[in-house]
Amino acid sequence: RNKNNQGPPRGGATGSETMAGETIGFVGTGRMGGPMAGRLMDAGYSLCVYDTQSEATKPLVARGARLANSPAEVASSADIVLASLPTPDIVKAVTLGPDGLIAGNRASIVIDLSTSGPGAAKQIAEGFKPRNITLVDAPVSGGIKGAVNGTLAVMVSCPKATFDRVEPILKHFGKLFYTGDKPGTAQTAKLANNLMAAAALVITSEAVAMGVKGGVNAKVLIDIINASSGRNSASEDKFPRAVLPGTFDFGFTTGLSYKDVRLCIDEAEAMGVPMVCGSVVRQMLAITNAKYGASSDFTSIAKVLEEWAGVEMRG
Repeated sequence: RNKNNQGPPRGGATGSETMAGETIGFVGTGRMGGPMAGRLMDAGYSLCVYDTQSEATKPLVARGARLANSPAEVASSADIVLASLPTPDIVKAVTLGPDGLIAGNRASIVIDLSTSGPGAAKQIAEGFKPRNITLVDAPVSGGIKGAVNGTLAVMVSCPKATFDRVEPILKHFGKLFYTGDKPGTAQTAKLANNLMAAAALVITSEAVAMGVKGGVNAKVLIDIINASSGRNSASEDKFPRAVLPGTFDFGFTTGLSYKDVRLCIDEAEAMGVPMVCGSVVRQMLAITNAKYGASSDFTSIAKVLEEWAGVEMRG
């Protein structure tokens, strides 16, 4: 099956067949998708890959992955296709577009690793139904480092039988959290997490800027916070790695963080859940995005506070 990319017709494989040696499709092999696809190759899977940027696929092709010319070709070459893409609109185009995964003739399962929001997940799941393709909603958290090391948190919503089938694949990325069989529940969990991650960065930037303005060394203050009740993901990880050294290179862009928080606020408002603090976090990301650009690192939020407070948070 692995030598000639052979496989059963759509829907014909059983759970026991999801194993190393099976051909897997992967669309979107950039900063997150590339390392995840590489981990599947490490585990012995044969890959058929596609990305709009040819540079993104070169390392995988050099290792023996087959290069496809479109998402549809990927979905005609593998029973299971994974996608790691930057925005909901791109996810919808790749899955449901004219040359998208839905136009393939083999894939029966599509695993979306992107953060695309529950609304998009429901729309894609419905769009796949006439073609008997099952969507696995599986956004990931943990950044590029987690993708490389296989330590991501992977939130998964899909029918339980489908989860049992794809679990051997997804376990190569990190720890799995099954959120149920309704499309979009994993996306909801991911948006909640990403809002809190951004909020931690905003409030830590404000607190440390105040501390430095008041004469406290930034590193000493971060050490105090991490030994006290204020510790959080920004104080424990992002500040020591990217703010205190002044590198601002944690590995997650302002544009993506802004997109995730906007999605979260929009979905919450549609549900009737107030987002008072969340709206402020969205505004801070909007300011950072406007000032430093979508491709800047989202730790640049701290640079905004540095400018406003007239300090540098180094140590």
